[in-house]
Amino acid sequence: MPGTLTLVGTPIGNLSDFSPRAVEALEACDFIAAEDTRVSLTLLNHFGIRKPLISYFEHNKRERGEAICRKLEDGENAVLVTDAGMPAISDPGEALVALCHERGIPVTVIPGPSAGIAALAASGLPTARFTFEGFLSANRRDRRDRLESLKTEQRTMVFYEAPHKLLGTLEDLLATFGDRRICLARELTKLHEEIVRTTLAEAIAHYHENAPRGEFVLVIEGAAPVTNKPLTPEEAAEIARSYTQEGLSASDAAKKAAAETGVKKGDIYRLLTRES
Repeated sequence: MPGTLTLVGTPIGNLSDFSPRAVEALEACDFIAAEDTRVSLTLLNHFGIRKPLISYFEHNKRERGEAICRKLEDGENAVLVTDAGMPAISDPGEALVALCHERGIPVTVIPGPSAGIAALAASGLPTARFTFEGFLSANRRDRRDRLESLKTEQRTMVFYEAPHKLLGTLEDLLATFGDRRICLARELTKLHEEIVRTTLAEAIAHYHENAPRGEFVLVIEGAAPVTNKPLTPEEAAEIARSYTQEGLSASDAAKKAAAETGVKKGDIYRLLTRES
């Protein structure tokens, strides 16, 4: 009878977020497959756990995945962890999980922290429907092509980005999506945690003056709903009013509503200021 692969979510910064059930799983398993054994060893040492570690990452996942599955098929139980967050989410563990299912090896999960979900929850943007897009390509042409395919996506979008690529990504987002609202979250659960809600244009200006540091989660508002029926100036002014309630000036709210509805900014602004 084969053993079980258990996916264990690990802290994204604060070790106190590691659950008692996750600790129990690490203590009970026969071995641990880890993205970076040095990072995982720090976690294990903190909780006084000593288990054999096997490295499993993007560039060895095919060979090492087979080796892990053979051990599981021999009846050993394994835990899969990533450096931070949920394994198999924007992570090579996805391939190991698929391989286990193909070979009839049981897979179970102990949920834990996720930077994307944490940032989404704190963003203040709509959360009922969202799409997780992970990391964009480092190739600018591929990145722009992918963003172009998301131009009309109405759900809130969640991306991961490294600091050295942040400015280029923000500029491509602005060029493709226009000046939408964005929440940038970095160093989540750590000492220098920062969650900033702004616009793409303002974010670009800020990071031109301040070098980005730490890994980022970008939460971006989706496209405005497409409507076949033209909105009246009064309806457009109602949309603009909702933006003023979120902190935009009357002028900026009218400009944003005009871009979304096709109604003239001046007409929206007159109605907006007359009603207020």
